Amino acid sequence: MERGGFSIFTLRVTTINAALGLYTVNAIYGDTITMPCRLEVPDGLMFGKWKYEMPNGSPVFIAFRSSTKKNVQYDDVPDYKNRLSLSENYTLSIRNARISDEKRFVCMLVTEDDVSEEPTIVKVFKQPSQPEILHQADFLETEKLKMLGECIARDSYPEGNITWYKNGRVLQPVEEVVVINLQKTVDKSTGLFTMTSSLQYMPTKEDANAKFTCSVTYLGPSGQKTIQSDPVVFDVHYPTEKVTIRVLSQSSTIKEGDNVTLECSGNGNPPPQEFLFYIPGETEGIRSSDTYVMADVRRNATGEYKCSLIDKSMMDATTITVHYLDLQLTPSGEVTKQIGEALPVSCTISSSRNATVLWIKDNTRMQTSPSFSSLQYQDAGNYICETTLQEVEGLKKRKTLKLIVEGKPQIKMTKKTNTNKMSKTIVCHVEGFPKPAVQWTVTGSGSIINKTEETKYVNGKFSSKIVIAPEENVTLTCTAENQLERTVTSLNVSAISIPEYDEPEDRTDDNSEKVNDQAKLIVGIVVGLLLVALVAGVVYWLYAKKSKTASKHVDKDLGNIEENKKLEENNHKSET
Repeated sequence: MERGGFSIFTLRVTTINAALGLYTVNAIYGDTITMPCRLEVPDGLMFGKWKYEMPNGSPVFIAFRSSTKKNVQYDDVPDYKNRLSLSENYTLSIRNARISDEKRFVCMLVTEDDVSEEPTIVKVFKQPSQPEILHQADFLETEKLKMLGECIARDSYPEGNITWYKNGRVLQPVEEVVVINLQKTVDKSTGLFTMTSSLQYMPTKEDANAKFTCSVTYLGPSGQKTIQSDPVVFDVHYPTEKVTIRVLSQSSTIKEGDNVTLECSGNGNPPPQEFLFYIPGETEGIRSSDTYVMADVRRNATGEYKCSLIDKSMMDATTITVHYLDLQLTPSGEVTKQIGEALPVSCTISSSRNATVLWIKDNTRMQTSPSFSSLQYQDAGNYICETTLQEVEGLKKRKTLKLIVEGKPQIKMTKKTNTNKMSKTIVCHVEGFPKPAVQWTVTGSGSIINKTEETKYVNGKFSSKIVIAPEENVTLTCTAENQLERTVTSLNVSAISIPEYDEPEDRTDDNSEKVNDQAKLIVGIVVGLLLVALVAGVVYWLYAKKSKTASKHVDKDLGNIEENKKLEENNHKSET
């Protein structure tokens, strides 16, 4: 018998016990399959051969190697052309593993009287591509079963299985809620599988922002493995169940003059685009987008505002309070009054809440509100009545009163001899507003005295002073004039050789009050001393009369001496 061009005298096939199992080589698609010949090389080996078995059991020889000539021959099998390699130890290598290489291969070692065979099972594995979710729905709707998408995993061997997940949890089929269909196709040219799983899903409102994924589970050389897809989030549409109205404002409180925006929203997806706004005093709703703007609101805008869906099925309401603050100052602006007149002043406040009132005069805060029963020059000034709603940011009002107190010139002249006895100081104390102009003249000659000194004009008062040294008596005239009147006062001044009674110079109001108090004290002391002297005189008179009666029997000289002594004593008491 001839086999493969060689004569075989005796053929004996040695098989491995089936109980030991078959040796399996796991190969990765596209890699090189390496199959060692697991037989011991016998003595007298002639050659070794490899074959594979067809599904019907018939053999197909693919490689031959002679043990003597060391040459290698490969059979003309189209599927293995240029893909085989047989080493010296009869290890067979198949390059670029294919699915069709998944067969039962047999290594044969042949001697003159025996043939040994060792089968090897080849398993080929191909990892599928990462699954993708294709043909995704634009959006999902609650209460509607809709095709969410298809999960596709390509080029797998053996075939894999696809599983759907929502937020990491497996989606199990539920009638009319979760419907999953799996299809598997095979590429006839490569033998690779493509798995396609479609998912129909009925979402709920809670599925908004849910992450959907799918995975493919496949068998690899080392066991079962899984590949996950990228997550996909679907826009879930659901109807509006609640309408909300709110006030958009730059601050937490609203005051007159503010711009107020009302915003109406629905919790559906997509949200409603139009609403009806109901304004206080209006019977019909105003159709608008999700906002309604009110510019420069007034206090009459206070009230309840509502909004609803266009079909009026849902409505919400809110209350707006527009805060206001009114201030009326009477009188206000520039007011001119005469000294001594009365001027009632009132600052009336009207507000939405309790307001604070503050009075300011000439940039200084006043402790009490002004009240004038008899106006004085010091009452003149700029008055401000300011009120604030502290709970409402930016709500403050103020009005001003510019008070002018006018008066005709009033003059008082004083004179005194200076301590050096060389000159005299004559002072013209002037009151009046507007400030009077002062002129000094010498009566008789009419000459004008230009060398004068003036004090500061404060509260309608000031003084004009001259210093003179007259050689003879002279009369001086002080003239004060403003827009209201001209006042003239004269004063006689003695020659420098005659001292004048000292008069106090111009003093402040406080000093004047102190001087008045001192004068009152001095007058009181003088009156008291006079009364004491009067009482002493009366006592003395009574005593003297009694002494005369008693002295009839006393020596006249002695009586005179005693009278003189008592008189001296009484005089001493009177002086005390």
